Amino acid sequence: MVALHPTVRTCSLKDDLADTGFTGVNLWWLGQAGFMLSCSGVRILVDPYLSDVLAAKYVGQEFPHRRMMPPPIAPEELRGVDWCLCTHAHSDHMDPGTLPAVAANNPGCRFVVPRAEVPTALARGVPESSVVPVDAGETVELGHGSKAEVWPSAHENLAKDDAGHFRFLGYLLRLDGIAIYHSGDCVPFPGLLRRLVEARVDLGLLPINGRDEYRRQRKVPGNFTLAEAVALCRDAKIPFLLAHHVGMFDFNTLAESELRAGAESAKPEVRMLLPDVSVRYEVRRSET
Repeated sequence: MVALHPTVRTCSLKDDLADTGFTGVNLWWLGQAGFMLSCSGVRILVDPYLSDVLAAKYVGQEFPHRRMMPPPIAPEELRGVDWCLCTHAHSDHMDPGTLPAVAANNPGCRFVVPRAEVPTALARGVPESSVVPVDAGETVELGHGSKAEVWPSAHENLAKDDAGHFRFLGYLLRLDGIAIYHSGDCVPFPGLLRRLVEARVDLGLLPINGRDEYRRQRKVPGNFTLAEAVALCRDAKIPFLLAHHVGMFDFNTLAESELRAGAESAKPEVRMLLPDVSVRYEVRRSET
């Protein structure tokens, strides 16, 4: 059985990064869909959005994209990063204000990006020599027995480029015998539940800001509703859900009261954790 042990940090994420003594599997929420994970000395970023480029892009518009929370760390302070996985090309997942700093300060870091979005990654400042293009069905060996299985995702639809490569991806991370699923931006789609059941996922990292026609007409595609995410975890027997894609933009989030109500309704089949940048989550197998 997997157990999650949230530990409230008494130091900054920068200090955590300076600590090379973490054992087992640990993860940190970075805001929006961003996470950092550590396992066996391998450090992995997924979709880090640590800048404010969207506020600059949409200033004065209907959705100004002002951050509701400060980044837990500056992009240039990220150190010791081995891998950066981007699920798709939207700027809050493939951030032109974060990726160049990660590349500059972590010269050995490899950037896993959808094959359909390699030109965008290069334009956003990822060095060509560091790019690892992937598509659904492939697997990336991350080192020390860790790997990332690449899955398709539906950011309202299973979009592909002209060559048939998926534009939106998810990653099933297998770290020290623990399976962690990061869906990227995603809604329920045919075949997803079967994949999750077969993968025997221990922890789901799912976006729960929902979707509606109002946002869709304004080119803001949506994600799982909270109820859909909880139901998916129940049906797939995923014991832990860390809900994210909240608390960043006021037009595209859920109220904390809704999150807490959802966490209560998810019990006992699913333990839903509320994202918190002040917490380090240790994931390990218990003895029973």
